[in-house]
Order: sequence, then structure tokens, then C-alpha cells
Amino acid sequence: MQKTAGFRYSHTVGFMSLQGGRGFGNPVDLALARDGVMYVVSRGGSDSEEMIPSKRVTICTVDEEYLGQFSGGGSEDGELMWPSSIAMDKNDNVYVADEALHRISVFSKDGRFLHKWGRKGDGEGEFNRPAGMTFDSGNNLLVVDGLNNRVQRYTSDGVFLSQWGEAGTGEGRLNIPWGIATDQSDDVYVADWRNDRIQKFDPDGNFLAAWGESGSGDGQFNRPAGVAVDPEGNLYVADWGNERVQALAQDGSFIASLSGDSGLSKWAHEYFTSNLDELEEREKADMEPALDLPPEDYLNQRSANVEKLFWGPTTVKLDAQGRIYAVDTARARIQIYVRDA
Repeated sequence: MQKTAGFRYSHTVGFMSLQGGRGFGNPVDLALARDGVMYVVSRGGSDSEEMIPSKRVTICTVDEEYLGQFSGGGSEDGELMWPSSIAMDKNDNVYVADEALHRISVFSKDGRFLHKWGRKGDGEGEFNRPAGMTFDSGNNLLVVDGLNNRVQRYTSDGVFLSQWGEAGTGEGRLNIPWGIATDQSDDVYVADWRNDRIQKFDPDGNFLAAWGESGSGDGQFNRPAGVAVDPEGNLYVADWGNERVQALAQDGSFIASLSGDSGLSKWAHEYFTSNLDELEEREKADMEPALDLPPEDYLNQRSANVEKLFWGPTTVKLDAQGRIYAVDTARARIQIYVRDA
């Protein structure tokens, strides 16, 4: 159930475009530059030749101005296969983690390939399906090393610094972690995907706190994929399996649950006004049908049938203006909310 007190839907950015250009192809993460430009990484469809253009980074603004794109599917330098996350350093260089290639690729802000590091393994500087990334205040990159159940820290040039974490269910242990964020004290928050919780660590990897348990109630999670923290310490969690974004206070108390309120984006409006036959069919369709679904399928099938709702939210990010960006993967868009004063 959506509980939005204190939050207001603003607008949507994006539109499905598997072949490139204005739009996204199964976006999984975004990075926000200091000038308000957004870098959205699309995981794309299959690995077949015709779907290669769907694997890319799109450059646009929060007002949906399209600025270009870079990269594409493949295993050569500067190419992507299963991109999982994107981050920007203090020099506005762009970092993309790739699960299939077990590496981090680095680009300039205009998309020029700079360098890469990583290979499959469990040693220092190696990965087994790297997932979320974030930078700390020292411009060091923290990488969630998913199937190695750890967090690794590197300089922005890829020099290994430290690591922590091991597989398990106890405090400080991880089970296929995914998203990651830091707060103003450089404490680290990890979306512990298979354990259905968020864990907090100090900068050295010592366990501090945990939030959540398996379930669909307030403060419960079903495969949390992304986490963000605002200046007040409130947590925002992309609760992937529950098709929602939850907000929690630092003490764990529930603040809000957002299930999605999307209207058509500017790109979608422009597409439909240029394709009137599709617009006509759309206007005939019921975008919010009444549903009679079994409880075990309800959340996913509701999201699949009701257009405005989140369907597979993978990431939540915050900007300096306090806006909340939820990456709505299956519908190839980003829903943006603001918090009321």
C-alpha cells in the first residue's frame, strides 16, 4: 500500500528505446553530475547482435533534454555486456561496473574511454559480478563485489586499498549484496539483497547497524537493490521485490512507501504525437485495470498491469535539491519525487 505523506511526485524522465537515441533500454542505475546532467546506464536486452545498441550510457538532464550517448555492447575496451551500476568521481569521470566482464570501465564525462581494471576471481582487485558503486569523501571508489559477498575500496585510478565482508546471515555478513551508499561521515550502507536488509558499516567495514527483515510490511524488504541516505540520515531503499521505494529514519522508524505515480514523460509525449495510430490505441487502453490476482503474484502482476506503478525499481538516488530519483527498470524510466518542506 502506498503511503506518501511528506512526498510529492514531480515528473518522469525516459521512454523505452532499445535501439539507442532518446530513451533507455532496461536502465539499472544513474549518476548525477554537479551541473545537473544525468548519466543513465542501460543493461539492455539479450546479448544478441540486434540488441547490442541497448547496452549503453545515455546523457540527459532532469528536464529531459537529450545530450547524447556512449558505449555499446561487447567485451572490448569501452564496451559493456551486463552493466550493473554507474558512478562519478570528483573530476566528473564516469565509472561503470560490469557483471559479465567482472570489471570497472572509466570514461570521461563526454564518453571517451579512459581505462579499466578487474578480472574474475576473489583476490585483491578481482571481482565476481561487481554491483553497486559509490565514492567516499576522499574520492575513493567503493564497489560491491556481489558473489564474493564483500565491499572493495579503490583509488579513483583503480589501485586496491582495502576490503571487508564475507558470506553469511549474521551481523556484518552479506548474501549477494547489491546497492551501496555513503553518508556525510563516510559510513557505508549496503543493500544486503538476499538477506532482505540494509546494513551500516563504519569506513573501515565494522558493523554498526541493520534495518529490515523479509516481508512486505512497513520497514520490511523483499530483495532490496538500492539505497541512498539524505543529510538528515534518512534511508531510501529500492525495495525491488515489493515494487516500491521505502523511506526510513535512522532509528528504523517508517516514514513512507512510494509505489509509483508516473505519467508520460516528455519523450513519450513526443513519440505518441508523432505516431497517432499508437496514440489512438493507447487512449483506448485501460492503464489502471481492476485486478483479481492471487496473493503470491499480486505485487508483481499489479505493477505489470498498472502503468503508473514501479515495475522492478533497482536504484534510488538523491540530488542536492532533495529530489528522489527511482530507476524504474522494466518500464525504462525514472520517476522523480520531491520531499515536502
